[in-house]
Amino acid sequence: MLALLSVSDKRGLVPFAQGLVRLGFRLLSTGGTLEALKGAGVPVTKVSEHTQSPEILGGRVKTLHPRIHGGILGRLELDADREEMKAHGIEPISLVAVNLYPFRQTVASGAAEPDVIEQIDIGGPAMVRASAKNFRHVSVVVDPDDYPAVLAELEERKTVGEDTRRRLMRKAFAHTAAYDASISAWLSAQAGEAFPGELSLAFQKSQELRYGENPHQRGAFYREHATPQEPTVAFARVLQGKELSYNNILDLDAALGLLLEFPEAPAAVIIKHNTPCGVAVDDALVKAYRTARAVDEVSAFGGIVALNREVDAATAQAMAETFLEAVIAPSYSPEALQVLAAKKNLRLLEAGPALASPQARPRAQLDARSVSGGLLLMDRDSVEPPLSWKVVSKRAPTPEEERAMRFAWKVCKHVKSNAIVFASGARLLAQGGGQTNRVDSVRIAMQRGGEALKGSAVASDAFFPFRDGLDEAARAGATCVVQPGGSVRDAELIAAADEHGMAMVLTGVRHFRH
Repeated sequence: MLALLSVSDKRGLVPFAQGLVRLGFRLLSTGGTLEALKGAGVPVTKVSEHTQSPEILGGRVKTLHPRIHGGILGRLELDADREEMKAHGIEPISLVAVNLYPFRQTVASGAAEPDVIEQIDIGGPAMVRASAKNFRHVSVVVDPDDYPAVLAELEERKTVGEDTRRRLMRKAFAHTAAYDASISAWLSAQAGEAFPGELSLAFQKSQELRYGENPHQRGAFYREHATPQEPTVAFARVLQGKELSYNNILDLDAALGLLLEFPEAPAAVIIKHNTPCGVAVDDALVKAYRTARAVDEVSAFGGIVALNREVDAATAQAMAETFLEAVIAPSYSPEALQVLAAKKNLRLLEAGPALASPQARPRAQLDARSVSGGLLLMDRDSVEPPLSWKVVSKRAPTPEEERAMRFAWKVCKHVKSNAIVFASGARLLAQGGGQTNRVDSVRIAMQRGGEALKGSAVASDAFFPFRDGLDEAARAGATCVVQPGGSVRDAELIAAADEHGMAMVLTGVRHFRH
């Protein structure tokens, strides 16, 4: 029996090869895999010796040969194939273990284009696809994690069963498809092509979920192949608690996105059903968290918390006072972990030191949303607040009002449209959103904020179509307003702001969030 081994990921390679040899396989290999096997004392034949054809073009052509592909693709149930193989001295290859050149890792390293191009594998995908196509006679292994199961089945049954071969086939085609998708994405990025004519997406399954948004819906969580430098939920480390749910992951991502708007100082964000219900910045993390929680303690119950500094014992003690679903932070002190260990169901995620950096920012990437029969793709709304806004009211905002407006505007981007946010310079006071008209959003925020809205800044994600929303905001106590402008009634809105003695600035940028 012949087995061909050629892998860039050498995890478990030597024990797997040794097991195959014990079971009577003769091994073929090439390149670094050949050297690794020889170095471990595993008997192995060089592919060029088996094909009686030298490697050429600097190693670009090694396995593209009839004795390799004929051995893989031969239909052994057909007399004609067997006779043809015998006539040409082609021996069947019954197991192929191949994973592909490290293309993604080379891209991530910042290598120059010629070096990246060299890591586009040709022979590897050809062997994987050929083996997968002929799964009835060939076991193809692209994942080192499958080595033990394949060996165990061979030891027990002297063969790899059809169910396993079919599973390995599916995995192999997914492997090459994801590899090609990565190459296509890189080439599009090199050309500055954000929306290519053909779009291929490549993600790997991180976990099966107990269910989706509701118990009758199935769910799974997929993540990118390469670990990003920026903090993400997908690559955060789960330290304790129940398995993450579909809704947990959505809310954690929303919390992290809003938290990254405030990297310069300790900040806390509380999310409930994908909506901010507490946001605050302070000089100490525990103060930021307590202030954020105080915005809406009822909604904070069962909420998701994101923090941008290491969680210390004091912050952990404060969080332990309220039932929370999950917390994501850069790290946790040993004392904080000890405190939170008593909350056995509380999910703790560690996002890594990048989240604590004053330079942390949301990633500039594309947002995708499925629709029936298609996919919507757009740039992520990561625009920074402009350094200077257009003051259109008679009264310019004070420095304190401008600070409050900037805070409100950052939060407003993360509230469902029609979004209205009341804030001070360092905390959310109240928000209203997800309504079919803007004045209702203002009134909901007023009901939540009450007297706390006196002297506040108000932000609107899009223009006020009528002055009624602005009138209500003024009645609530807001002294300044930030909004995109662009309404046919802008002059009427500016006059209303002047009537109320409010400062108004226009951003020229809207933040719809459907």
